[in-house]
Amino acid sequence: QLVESGGGSVQTGGSLKLSCELSTFPYVSMYLAWFRQGSGQERERVACIDRDGSIRYAASVMGRFTISRDNPKNTLTLDMNSLKPEDTGMYYCAADVGDEGPCYTDYRDFGYWGQGTQVTVS
Repeated sequence: QLVESGGGSVQTGGSLKLSCELSTFPYVSMYLAWFRQGSGQERERVACIDRDGSIRYAASVMGRFTISRDNPKNTLTLDMNSLKPEDTGMYYCAADVGDEGPCYTDYRDFGYWGQGTQVTVS
């Protein structure tokens, strides 16, 4: 139900745009997030859109990454600028119905995942 695309290899300072097709996902109001996992590291939340539309970013990407949802196209995107080597990893799109609180921070709380797309910054 979630299909990512747009990963690749770029040099430090470059940009990439990731997309996630939400397909036939039945819920309009839900948590939508991007996570990443570096080699040997825990999967961490990069950015998330709450059910009420509030947006949250990890401190490490604040000001460089932008998460957005295109409702007519049913697509979630992540615009990544000023990329650094430490941004390297597998990036995953995630979704969950959630609740009335802020977006989950723990990847284990999300019920739906894409297959991931690799981002390499050198």
